[in-house]
Amino acid sequence: MIQIFKNITALSQAAAEIFVQVAQAAVKEKGKFSVALTGGSSPEGMYRLLAQSPYREQVPWEQTYIFWGDERWVPLTDERSNAKMAFETLLSHVPVPKNHIYPMWADVAPEQFASDYEDLLKKYFDDEELLFDLMLLGMGDDGHTASLFPGTAVLQEQDRWVQAYYLEPQHMHRITLTAPCLNRSKKIMFLTYGEKKANALYEVQEGARNPQKYPSQLIEPLTKDVVWLVDEAAASKL
Repeated sequence: MIQIFKNITALSQAAAEIFVQVAQAAVKEKGKFSVALTGGSSPEGMYRLLAQSPYREQVPWEQTYIFWGDERWVPLTDERSNAKMAFETLLSHVPVPKNHIYPMWADVAPEQFASDYEDLLKKYFDDEELLFDLMLLGMGDDGHTASLFPGTAVLQEQDRWVQAYYLEPQHMHRITLTAPCLNRSKKIMFLTYGEKKANALYEVQEGARNPQKYPSQLIEPLTKDVVWLVDEAAASKL
């Protein structure tokens, strides 16, 4: 499902409302809310709204558990860190317990960390068929999502939940949940805005299937519950 908004402000407000709804429903159903955050500029507006009234008081933060869909392999103090941005815009301003937050970083080799993070997820979810209550994703103007970039080997992964690999064009390692893991989310919410995303959004939604070129096409949750929140500029070719 695609919902089109006039601008990023309206999009962010709608995203914050969905975040609250899913969080409340999850806690009511099972006593906890598990969410995977995304990075980039797309979620910043939503994060800032969630950190303020009235949304701040509506989220059951004490029962919320925070993960990430992907990360640049940099320390949490690095300006490129998705986690750093989330702390500055949201997590440092809400009463989520610190031991409920699981950033994708440790002072070990990235491949070891990917294995450790997968072990953490499997212990936390304890063989549940569906994992995250809410998965937040963005999409790059090349059609990538999380750290699933066009033409990379990770797109072929069928078994592992978390992988680390060196992304040559960026000269850095990336940590990412794989498509099989992402697709075990109960609800997936894409946040996409800007004219630069228009071509990729068209190809992902209406073009021929080619996930090697447009990896966002790999996102097909078991529940079929995926919503795209986009602005008019990103939707201009649909």
